Amino acid sequence: MPSPQPSSVLRSPKLWIGSGLILAVVSTLFALLYVGGNVNPKGNLRDLPVALVNSDRGADTGGKHVNLGEQVVAGIEKSAASNRSIAWQVMTRQEADKRLGQGKLYGALVVPADFTTSVAGLTAAPQQGQGQAQGQGQAQGQAQAQGQAPQGQTQPQGQGQAQPQPARPTLTVLTNQSAGSIGSSMASGASQKAAHAASAQLGKDLLGRAAGQGAQLSPAAKLMLADPVAVEVADGHPLGARSAMGLSAFYYALVLLVCGMLAANVVNSQVDNALGYLHTDFGPFRQRTPVRHTSRVRTLAVNTVIMLGLSVVMGSLVEATTVGLLDMDASHLGLLWLYSVGTIAVVGISGLALLAVFGTPGMLLSTIVFIAMAVPSSGATVPLEALPGFFRTLSEFEPLRQLTGGLRSILYYGAQADAGLTRAWTAMGIALAVSLVFGFGMTRLYDRKGLHRIPRPEGETADAAAEPVNA
Repeated sequence: MPSPQPSSVLRSPKLWIGSGLILAVVSTLFALLYVGGNVNPKGNLRDLPVALVNSDRGADTGGKHVNLGEQVVAGIEKSAASNRSIAWQVMTRQEADKRLGQGKLYGALVVPADFTTSVAGLTAAPQQGQGQAQGQGQAQGQAQAQGQAPQGQTQPQGQGQAQPQPARPTLTVLTNQSAGSIGSSMASGASQKAAHAASAQLGKDLLGRAAGQGAQLSPAAKLMLADPVAVEVADGHPLGARSAMGLSAFYYALVLLVCGMLAANVVNSQVDNALGYLHTDFGPFRQRTPVRHTSRVRTLAVNTVIMLGLSVVMGSLVEATTVGLLDMDASHLGLLWLYSVGTIAVVGISGLALLAVFGTPGMLLSTIVFIAMAVPSSGATVPLEALPGFFRTLSEFEPLRQLTGGLRSILYYGAQADAGLTRAWTAMGIALAVSLVFGFGMTRLYDRKGLHRIPRPEGETADAAAEPVNA
């Protein structure tokens, strides 16, 4: 029995070269964008916004008013002059809390109101202890000269009584996971480093002052004065336990984006199947509808209407699943529903416009625009301030950054307009307008030039051909 002949398709250079070039471009592009944007966040870090708050009231010491909080702030600003990685922003505690609650800060370093008083208490303690020791020594000497037993022997209960320890001064580092986990971690690390450096500088000053006064310090006292400030870390804008540590907005936005993009492909193929431009395979069975010649403009209009209707269903299901079934932390549920439906509709219509204008390559363009370039420039995982300049430019118009910002406002910041929600609605409105103008403008041009998807039978007009789908 003769062996079967190999398929001629495999011998086609066009098939191999065409498929190979497309996949080579896609794989290289995804590697460059995904890995290139996130491979060195610390090296690319520029101007990460962190608040510097001085609430210190100061204290009167040695006949003059001293505010050590101002010295701490001045020292941090001086050390940051040659390092642009952190953009320290001096502000009040009230303003810092407001901006943390809008996602405009990744963290804060706070000098408390009693900072100078607490530091002054440390310097007074060793001197007081020294005076007490000298007084006890003189008393013991007088007792021995009078033939009496030292006081410590006649009153053993007074020996070894612990002196009250002064309150240790603190600096507070505030984090903000709602603005992004990695960005908050970077801000926290920089703030703690600055706080420890300020403590070391204060320690030098305190030890130098003690040495100048001739104070005899115990090893424990020297150790405390060398690093006098305790650093505390607190959450500057607490989130609920079911908010994915500040990433639920990003994942929700990504779901909406993918739903819109996939819906565009499904609607486009289903309408083409209904019009007879494509056939559908179900396993070994094939379904094919007779061709119903329709203008490109009318086809895009049908796709758009179906997309608008299905976006209501999809947006409702996404919110019901995440909030109702998975118990994701969320408020403003009505606004969240409207935002979900609107996002899927805009992304879907944008994808339909690309498919209508570019045809099959439109699917690849949608993947590049909505996934390949959008995810690394979203600023949701790695902050924008830690991305290369190219990705910061992409973030100005790429959809995922705008969508995530709007969802952070709804989920974390009480739906404040200036916390990203206004920017998100504006971006969606612009994207919708551009997609409609581009899609219907180009398809209208194709129709006027007679560039039909399938040649019409002779004598059939465009209006007659469009009659069957005029619903």
